[in-house]
Amino acid sequence: QVQLVESGGGLVQPGGSLRLSCAASGFTLDYYTIGWFRQAPGKEREGVSCISSSDGSAYYADSVKGRFTISRDNARNTVYLQMNSLKPEDTAVYYCAAGPEITLATMWRPYEYEYWGQGTQVTVSS
Repeated sequence: QVQLVESGGGLVQPGGSLRLSCAASGFTLDYYTIGWFRQAPGKEREGVSCISSSDGSAYYADSVKGRFTISRDNARNTVYLQMNSLKPEDTAVYYCAAGPEITLATMWRPYEYEYWGQGTQVTVSS
């Protein structure tokens, strides 16, 4: 079974931190670009960050630059999203996704990714 499972979401106060994990099973993440997307109530799904399969380059949406860090541990077949200095506007369901042929032109397009996790809720509120 091909599967991605997110974990690590929860309720935090503004300025707090969370680390999300995306664990893959049934396939290896080594050759996939991994993206993190989020969807807030009433909003479209938007790209947050991605990490390439080729050279490990990381990319971030302007809204999270300097606050979020994406990383991958191929030995654990897991990708992480460290989220610091969280803001209320970061509140959303966060999804990880994997795509084998993602490019700079397509990395922010959800429909380009082949596999998706079930999502994990992140709520930032005082």
